[in-house]
Amino acid sequence: MDPKLLDILVCPLCKSPLIYKKDLQELICKADRLAYPIRDGIPVMLEDEARKLPDEEEIK
Repeated sequence: MDPKLLDILVCPLCKSPLIYKKDLQELICKADRLAYPIRDGIPVMLEDEARKLPDEEEIK
C-alpha cells in the first residue's frame, strides 16, 4: 500500500485517520470500529463492505 495514499485516506463516515493492518489487508477506523478491506491493492471504502469490529477486538 502506497504510504502517500495512506496519508490522504480517511474514514468515509467520520473522516478520522485510518490504521493500516498489512497482515489483514484492512484499513481500521478506531472511531467507528470498522475495518475496510483492501482487495488487489485497492481500498474498498464502502460502509456496506466494511467489517464491524467486535468490542473485544483490540485496535492498535
